[in-house]
Amino acid sequence: MFAHEKICKSGVDDVKTNRCRYCYKDIRDRDELVTASNWFRVRPFHYRCFELLEQDTRTIAGTWNPVNGTTGLVTVVLMLILAVVMLTTNILGFVGDILGFLALYPILLRAFSYLVYEMRLPKYVDNKPRQ
Repeated sequence: MFAHEKICKSGVDDVKTNRCRYCYKDIRDRDELVTASNWFRVRPFHYRCFELLEQDTRTIAGTWNPVNGTTGLVTVVLMLILAVVMLTTNILGFVGDILGFLALYPILLRAFSYLVYEMRLPKYVDNKPRQ
């Protein structure tokens, strides 16, 4: 087998989006999944690995913010309310419109996280083996 055949076989067809970016093991269900964002990037983590990542992070610029879960849900709801108010009313004029579009950013991150990572995983797997 030639080298390019190996690359083609294991390349695009074998891309897994449900692999933790900290320990590189598979994430088996949504119960283990934490998707986090950092500077326009969204990455999947195990919830334990995400806690370790938060402990390893030293700077504010390198912090990962959770997109799913309770924190992400509260952020999305508040930003959705802000975006609707700013885009449908004339509060603050043009600046309000800009703030409304900026408030759509966490909502788009959450939608991307759900479509790319969460939708492909089962909600909960009983009797899963330990890693």
